[in-house]
Amino acid sequence: MTNNNDLSQKAQSLRDQLNDWSYRYYVLDDPAVPDAEYDRLYRELKALEEANPELVTADSPTQRVGDVPLDAFDQVQHEVPMLSLDNVFEDDELRAFDKRIHERLDVAGDIAYVAEPKLDGLAISLLYENGELVRAATRGDGQTGENITTNARTIRSVPLMLRGDTIPARLEVRGEVVMPHAGFAKLNERQEAAGQKVFANPRNAAAGSLRQLDSRITAERPLEFYAYSMAQLEGVEEPETHSGMLEMLRQWGLRVNPEVRVCSGVDELLVFYHGILDKRDKLDYDIDGVVYKVDSFDWQRDLGFVSRAPRWATAHKFPAQEELTVLNGVDWQVGRTGALTPVARLEPVSVGGVTVSNATLHNIDEIQRLDIRVGDTVVVYRAGDVIPKVVRTIPERRPADAETISLPANCPVCGSDILRGDGEVVARCTGGLICGAQQREAIKHFASRRAMDIDGLGDKLVDALVDQELIATIADLYRLKAEQVAGLERMGEKSADNLIAALEDSKKVSLGRFLFALGILQIGEETAKNLADCFGDLDTIRRAPPILLLAVPDVGMEVAKAIGAFFAEADNEAVIDGLLAERVSPQSDGQPSAGFVSTLTLAHMLKSAKRLGMNLEGIGDKSLETLASHYKTVAELVAGAAEGAGAEPKGVRSGVMLQLRKALAEDNWQARLEQAEAMAAELQARAPEQAESKPLEGQTWVLTGTLEQFTRDQAKKGLQQLGAKVAGSVSKNTSMVAAGASAGSKLAKAEALGVEVCDEAALLSLFNEHGIDPGAL
Repeated sequence: MTNNNDLSQKAQSLRDQLNDWSYRYYVLDDPAVPDAEYDRLYRELKALEEANPELVTADSPTQRVGDVPLDAFDQVQHEVPMLSLDNVFEDDELRAFDKRIHERLDVAGDIAYVAEPKLDGLAISLLYENGELVRAATRGDGQTGENITTNARTIRSVPLMLRGDTIPARLEVRGEVVMPHAGFAKLNERQEAAGQKVFANPRNAAAGSLRQLDSRITAERPLEFYAYSMAQLEGVEEPETHSGMLEMLRQWGLRVNPEVRVCSGVDELLVFYHGILDKRDKLDYDIDGVVYKVDSFDWQRDLGFVSRAPRWATAHKFPAQEELTVLNGVDWQVGRTGALTPVARLEPVSVGGVTVSNATLHNIDEIQRLDIRVGDTVVVYRAGDVIPKVVRTIPERRPADAETISLPANCPVCGSDILRGDGEVVARCTGGLICGAQQREAIKHFASRRAMDIDGLGDKLVDALVDQELIATIADLYRLKAEQVAGLERMGEKSADNLIAALEDSKKVSLGRFLFALGILQIGEETAKNLADCFGDLDTIRRAPPILLLAVPDVGMEVAKAIGAFFAEADNEAVIDGLLAERVSPQSDGQPSAGFVSTLTLAHMLKSAKRLGMNLEGIGDKSLETLASHYKTVAELVAGAAEGAGAEPKGVRSGVMLQLRKALAEDNWQARLEQAEAMAAELQARAPEQAESKPLEGQTWVLTGTLEQFTRDQAKKGLQQLGAKVAGSVSKNTSMVAAGASAGSKLAKAEALGVEVCDEAALLSLFNEHGIDPGAL
């Protein structure tokens, strides 16, 4: 008679053998036995478990068949955001990327990169605790995804239990789910035979399969998973390189793409790229490019991130597929800033497996350059998820009745005039805040988390408030009454009160965030902060001429023009006045930056005026600096350039003063320079005598572990306000390591190097000493 212990050992032996064969098949690509032998043992284990349900374990291969349908997916907040990548399309762009890496790291010689195919599937995250798969989630928007654990468990290349003797206490793996071409073809055959919808391409099929509420359907789909990174690792020592991390994942039983290579320098990257491009059609899965990542984790941390993408990685996209179709018409869309974008209405055509019926035409200049007309046969370009676009026409196929495409005279949304300035590529609706297309998006942007952060004011509520004509501009938000909001669908008294309270809380916000919230064209968070720091208050920024705006860091010609145009528009000024009247109070110290003010010299103003169109062509920057050193003020310069004033100053060639006199008389340039000079003097009077040295100036800090009273991002901002550089790795040059709970390898390295370490309490004490509230950052 067989006892329970014997049965348990038998079941464990079968599970171990089947899991080992799966590992050999899916991870090592080295099948150990024929499929029939695997199937025989699988049936034996399944029969044993059915007869003895108590023997079933979470890592049993029989548990991949799916479970009862869900009503809906739960949301998952990613503890570490799932970021996107910047793209390069040309070899020269890749060389520029490599050059930036060298410059930021300040290193010579070839840099080691990990190169891997860019899989065209669905990015997911797998969370393992003590070796067991406990959660799987889609990427979603990078911050929030959907819980697809039950579905992910059905994918055979997703281990339910990690292998090996040294298992991490916690591991979060990022990777891509794809559907192989062979499996995709068979799936569509089954779909068609059953009279069901066929899928356009393997990516859509993979995404649709993972998002099935009935995981038993997912279990029938031929999905595969490839791991490409770790987001969290606890309980084992972190590897030093990305390639080492991939090898660690392989040892734990996770599948890593076999095409991955470590390349030394940009030339090897290009060899890899062109090699993968050549074999692209021979692979059994879709790829749309190659991803390059700096191999060293220390260097990755030093390089950091920009916006939502890492500086240490990029995607080298493959050339797009192109198809021919007919242009049936053009629709004009109006964006948040009033910009008109022509959208081609096409005869539907399949491009790269996706049916395309609309494509961008960019702008009227591009339409005219390509001589595209309604009725033309055109070439449509699509690269991965890039918006399809019309790239050229086929003139020999043009019908006799083909129609020329022109800018509309009036906005298709509000009927206002369309304006296109001299030299401007983009045409814009003049309706400003009265235009419905701009109105909604402007309010949504204003309320967003990174702008005014008005809790509870989501897109749907904004739409409802506009639809009910309760608001027309962002200033109207602060005139809302709780009873008005409570009357909306799916809103009640408590929700309405919460919204009014959130609006009240948002009234005091930093000047930089307020400027960003206004939605000024081309003004991102960093530029908005620079404007606030340089000028010191809102009133001065509203009056600032482009000549002075060009002295602000990151502000170039187009940005300066956009800022000037925004504040020159009466409707925009009226809305800002309305916000201020409702006690919205942008917070600033009122002091312009001493460093900024010091740059507002006559030389700067002359060079900026030249960039803005003052007719100083042929007069070099050196000559302008010589003039500024000689005359000091605009009044002296005007007098020196006056007819009969005498010869040119020493160091200035003959004829310059005559040209300068003519330039000052044209387009009101003398008055514009005088206006800029007057504001520069005003700023000089308000600026501190010299820039105050910051207490942590010149120091490099490193943050590690979990902070309880504020986030690491808030701590980083606080340290930066005190003048410190915050690095991602510890070195002998590190001044201080601030260690929170569960600090790991960085703390150990600091102790080994003798770097000073402080705890969270000491860090908070430092912030309090200098009047910084990190929780408010």
